[in-house]
Amino acid sequence: MTTEELNKTFEDAVDRINAHTEPFPADFLLRLYAYYKKATNNYERPSSKKPLINAFKTNALFQIKDITTDEAKETYIELVNNYFLYRK
Repeated sequence: MTTEELNKTFEDAVDRINAHTEPFPADFLLRLYAYYKKATNNYERPSSKKPLINAFKTNALFQIKDITTDEAKETYIELVNNYFLYRK
């Protein structure tokens, strides 16, 4: 997959998640959060008003610290595809 194709597929996956109206499982959201942040090179600190949520987000980011942005995009896409494939 070319960089352009990967970026387009990643953007499509993000759009699918943003368009979904039902709640997601918390563990799934944490994984999406971490891979999205890594894929977009967004290194801002978690900004929840609840310290425990920030701790979970920070831990999720720490667990994927050694992957590349392309690997993060690929994993994000895979997570989204698998969620919509197997959620029912």
